[in-house]
Amino acid sequence: MGEHNIDLMAHLMRRAGFGASRPELEERAGKGYEETVEELLTAEDSGSTPDDLIRRYHHEQSGLMGQIGPHTNWLYRLVYTKEPLQEKIALFWHCIFATGYSKTSQGKALRDQVRTFRRYSMGSFKDLLVELSRDPAMIIWLDNQDNHNGSINENFGRELLELFSMGVGNYSEEDIKECARAFTGWTLFNAEYMEEKAKRDSIWPYGRISWHFEYKPEDHDEGEKTFLGETGNFNGDDIVDIICRQPATARFISRHLYHFFVADEPQVPQWPYVPPRDPEAIETLSQAYFDSGYDIRAMLRVLFNSEFFKSEENWYQKVKSPAELVAGTLRLSGEFDRPRRRIHARWAQMMFMGQTLTNPPSVEGWHQGNEWINTGNLVERSNFATEQLGNPVNSGIKAMIDRIVADGGHAMSAEHLVNACLGEMGAVTVSEQTRSALVEFASKSGEMPAGDTPDDQARQRVASMFQLAATAAEYQRS
Repeated sequence: MGEHNIDLMAHLMRRAGFGASRPELEERAGKGYEETVEELLTAEDSGSTPDDLIRRYHHEQSGLMGQIGPHTNWLYRLVYTKEPLQEKIALFWHCIFATGYSKTSQGKALRDQVRTFRRYSMGSFKDLLVELSRDPAMIIWLDNQDNHNGSINENFGRELLELFSMGVGNYSEEDIKECARAFTGWTLFNAEYMEEKAKRDSIWPYGRISWHFEYKPEDHDEGEKTFLGETGNFNGDDIVDIICRQPATARFISRHLYHFFVADEPQVPQWPYVPPRDPEAIETLSQAYFDSGYDIRAMLRVLFNSEFFKSEENWYQKVKSPAELVAGTLRLSGEFDRPRRRIHARWAQMMFMGQTLTNPPSVEGWHQGNEWINTGNLVERSNFATEQLGNPVNSGIKAMIDRIVADGGHAMSAEHLVNACLGEMGAVTVSEQTRSALVEFASKSGEMPAGDTPDDQARQRVASMFQLAATAAEYQRS
């Protein structure tokens, strides 16, 4: 089995998941690249993350009253899942349809929204937008419970067009108002009760336990509306249908997919003024959008099998988000063989790196790419990775060390040790400068001695190599 096949599979698993161990990469490479892509795209939820088991250790995840519960529950899923693309695409949509605890003040609604992303993430974009428009957390986040017939609130309509589907420059202010009119009556059960309670500085008891979508026809504007050049008595479903037919929507979603899975683009507010990094790739994905009837799975199939995705020019071009770094490292280290209370510490470390899942900084979500890195965040990222990968008590690290030292019949050179460690860390490819630094470090202790039972010192040398490699730019990127 060629190393190039392993390296390409490692690239796929970093982007379509959260990385993979060396044995998993070899197994998937044996199946073949296209078969692996299809397996990732069509995998169904196997229940690999058992909620009942998690709740035995985290009682707060039954009520999900606060912010930590849904966040740590999702982190367990990122670590445990056997369907990595399902969780990765849910993370993708969460970064676009950014909704947070800072305004909703309800963990359960945010957990339910992530479930919606998971359920509709790779189907029709039209279905996803309709479900998003009915989502209680989104309704509260963008104030659609205050969008009434005769007294519209434009917040949801504006963000639906600007940040969720088309982008600035493809609609008018009048389109925003007509869109808002179409979504009047799309509200929450008990919305009036919640508003009354809010006046008394409390959203209890109904605010936290009873949110679900309710359509109120008596509050819907039944008048004629003109939206994106089409006229009719439109409701929210009609608006979504019109949006999905627009070439601007195809380009916008294609650019998001390219930005998340292929290579960093400028931040979204710059898109009206800065052309795409690869216009031909955007056109290819846009064509897949229309050919498939707005199907996201079909777009991903084209993306992962494309030459622009496979190209080595795009390997290690994306800085891992804190969620990607933490989840991928924990999957590798094996720290969590079952739910444990210390998941809260990992949640805090992710937060210190600059990302608190289910609580983005604004409706724009998180600015990604190099903006994940500053002096403080980089220290947090390095400390986390070295702590995890240098701890031989963690089951995954122990297994990685065992595989490296298993061949005790000959001494291991510094170069061999470096190659073995990078291979075990997910077939990480590094620059010559990085490799030289790693080899120089390994050389300071000489060759790894031969022997059937390597001693603790030899095992610690391997763990130390993992730690140093984890600080390399290539490990921090995907």
